[in-house]
Amino acid sequence: MSDNALKIPTMAEMAANNEMPEVLFWVGCAGSFDDRYKKVTLAFTKILDQVGIRFAVLGTEESCTGDPARRAGNEFTFQMLALGNIQVLNMYGVKKIVTACPHCFNTLKNEYPALGGHYEVVHHSTFLQGLINEGRLGLQGGGAFKGKKITFHDSCYLGRANDIYEAPRQVLETLDAELVEMKRCKTKGLCCGAGGGQMFKEPEPGRKDVNIERVEEAIATGASTIAVACPFCMVMMSDGVKNKEKEDQIRVYDLAELLIAQQDS
Repeated sequence: MSDNALKIPTMAEMAANNEMPEVLFWVGCAGSFDDRYKKVTLAFTKILDQVGIRFAVLGTEESCTGDPARRAGNEFTFQMLALGNIQVLNMYGVKKIVTACPHCFNTLKNEYPALGGHYEVVHHSTFLQGLINEGRLGLQGGGAFKGKKITFHDSCYLGRANDIYEAPRQVLETLDAELVEMKRCKTKGLCCGAGGGQMFKEPEPGRKDVNIERVEEAIATGASTIAVACPFCMVMMSDGVKNKEKEDQIRVYDLAELLIAQQDS
């Protein structure tokens, strides 16, 4: 690691120094292990560092939230993972959590309270929107995306499950780009095809895979960028673009990556 590399403290390190972060960044499985989504983790932590947010991660003490297990019907594994995470979070006295994964967000926010895990949980789209509104995250118009068409794919667990539609769009508005909506969006948005545990198995036989249908809708907007705010959506939309052999014309990025690219342009 270079001298300029971002130093991210763990909760254990902070606790050893009798310190408490403003927020715990819940990285999630994809943000920790998937090579593509690691870039999102780095982009978001870079933003947190730039605006002076004191944050920490659990590091090796973070386990899967149990979302895929519960969606696939394995309640025992879900509760085992959830109770383990809650024990760790409560031990450190965590109050506020921010995560870039809607699946983690939904589970931590809506399902952990029943098992004793009560926290303020914020998705990174809402967190970024707040930083922009407070003037802490300054963006200049006329950057890398000026005049370019961007379409946003609503994550099911962010949108329909938690009614968060405007935050990601308001973040995109700061890019000085043209936001073009797909035919099915917001409350009528179409799933990327990975929800309900489908991410980890082959789809059932049918006329067309869901992600192909969704990417066709994105292509129809004429957008050169598909913005997402979920690691599962990132995989499915990227695979759909590859299926259509459009990798040279259309790119898939997370909101945090778009903000960093705008700042660096």
